[in-house]
Amino acid sequence: MDVLSSRVLIHPEDLDVSTAFYRDTLGLAIDKEFPGGTVFFAGNGSIEIVGTGKTGPTPDVGLWLQVRDLPAALEELAAKGLEPVRGARREPWGLDEAWIADPDGTRIVLVEVPRGHPLRTDPR
Repeated sequence: MDVLSSRVLIHPEDLDVSTAFYRDTLGLAIDKEFPGGTVFFAGNGSIEIVGTGKTGPTPDVGLWLQVRDLPAALEELAAKGLEPVRGARREPWGLDEAWIADPDGTRIVLVEVPRGHPLRTDPR
């Protein structure tokens, strides 16, 4: 299989509320808009908010968003009224993580890769 691009599809309870959250609260740039949906840039991937969901989020699925500066990202979100579901902490695998949630409760893991972590090592 030759994959050319990818994106995560989220079918929210309220399309307008979720679109505003990803656009205004998270500050993600819009890649595409079409009737019934919006695609946002999310680093090397995309998040598409589309249609209307019927079953809601599951704790088995979440979004992983790597940020440059986790404390600064949390401050920015707090200024917009969004408090983390779980505050920042260093995980046993060495990443700094905090959890937030979108309006439907989809878990979003905000991750900072600290200096010296193997994910920052140049493989060349």
